[in-house]
Amino acid sequence: MLTVDPLSDVLRAVRLTAATFFLIDATQPYCVDIPHSDHYRAILQRSARHMMSFHVIIEGQGTAVVPGGEPQSYRAGDIVVFPRGDGYRMGTAADTPPEFDYDETMAFFRDLASGSLPFVVPEGGGSPPPTRIICGFLGCDAGPFNPLISSLPPQFVVRRPDEDTLLDNLIELTMAEAKWDRAGGASIRLGLAELMFTEAIRLRIAASSEVDGWLGGLRDPVVGRALAILHASPADVWTLEKLVSEVATSRSTLSERFNRCIGCGPMQYLTSWRMQLAARRLLESHDAVAQIAFEIGYNSESAFSRAFKRIAGSSPTIWRRGQQADRP
Repeated sequence: MLTVDPLSDVLRAVRLTAATFFLIDATQPYCVDIPHSDHYRAILQRSARHMMSFHVIIEGQGTAVVPGGEPQSYRAGDIVVFPRGDGYRMGTAADTPPEFDYDETMAFFRDLASGSLPFVVPEGGGSPPPTRIICGFLGCDAGPFNPLISSLPPQFVVRRPDEDTLLDNLIELTMAEAKWDRAGGASIRLGLAELMFTEAIRLRIAASSEVDGWLGGLRDPVVGRALAILHASPADVWTLEKLVSEVATSRSTLSERFNRCIGCGPMQYLTSWRMQLAARRLLESHDAVAQIAFEIGYNSESAFSRAFKRIAGSSPTIWRRGQQADRP
């Protein structure tokens, strides 16, 4: 029985790691104006190549918008996610002015990173009704190939189902942990942030039949099985015919549905995924390029180097050198 979970596989490969996690206790009117994550990413998590954020609405309501996008309303029970690192505003209404300017916002992120702020952060003008929002910021690798980010819009709102979900339990744990300042609390809260983000993605997959891209592919019985098979054994010698046989479908069905969901063919996807696995090995080990090439399914270092350069923009050796030079 095939048990590989492509979503978990991707989250591990792109090194998803929580950077900070806190609760905003807002009064009316309120508005936060967050710049593009490139401005504060290194403050919150120096090793991160990309930063995402999510916001779980515990109480109250408001409006969220990214530059050039349409405002989206949110209410208690919703999860607002900004997966591409764009700047955004969240507040009472789309035209509510932000409470803090750019410099004050950067100072807030520095205080978060230093641990000098409490878990519960006050915000807003002091009038009822209250709004409480759990906020999480997570770092990951955006390239050379992150199918999760590429399949998500700049902003989306997940409407939680009426029945209890795992997210309700995670929120309960978060609120309980916020009441005490105990040893290890920061580590527990960061772990909860990663779990909440993953659950938000799972709820998005389950909530709408209109989810497309890579996440939509996970829902498709043919594409989902093909992805699980490729993720289970990425270094195997694959051909389209072999994959068709494993999925137990026709060549035309697999190709058509894979291209419609993922935007490329199965073999092209496999190459891109192998490059992401190789990138992680290049970053986290001192292994020779030839050894990494062999481990992800290439018998020829030169063939691997050509494929890597085509996707990452530079040879494995140059890419590794550049990435290591940028890391703290």
